[in-house]
Amino acid sequence: MTVIGLRPATPEDSEYCFQLHKAAMGACVAAIWGWDEQAQRDFHDRVFNPGQWQIVTVDGADAGMLHVEHRPTEIYLARIEIHPAHQGRGIGSRLIRDLLDQARRQGQDLTLDVLVVNHRAQSLYRRLGLHEVARHGENNIKIRMSTRPPQSDPAHRS
Repeated sequence: MTVIGLRPATPEDSEYCFQLHKAAMGACVAAIWGWDEQAQRDFHDRVFNPGQWQIVTVDGADAGMLHVEHRPTEIYLARIEIHPAHQGRGIGSRLIRDLLDQARRQGQDLTLDVLVVNHRAQSLYRRLGLHEVARHGENNIKIRMSTRPPQSDPAHRS
């Protein structure tokens, strides 16, 4: 049985999280903006927050990261990244199911944003019961997904 855990990120995890982002999301970032190493490192330095991020562990080894924001009316999955060597093993699904259970218990929605080019993640989120509710960002590069059912707008097709 695989043991999936979470531990608080520390400042020492910064380089691990940068390399993880490059491995897990590099192709998606490159497809939209192109991968500029220095720009990505600068962005990481701005957003890395060990006080809010958690490191995903699998059988005690680092395997990914998770950033969840508990907002007044929703749980917002700000970022989940699983290293490609650990993808396809149900780790992300299990973590998201835990968040879905927590949201249900608290009477809240689980909400997240996913890049339009990240089809694999979109499929996972749909399988877990999330729906597209909006597109946003420059050129609508992000899809907002939520457990909240989409508005019944005849012009809106998911």
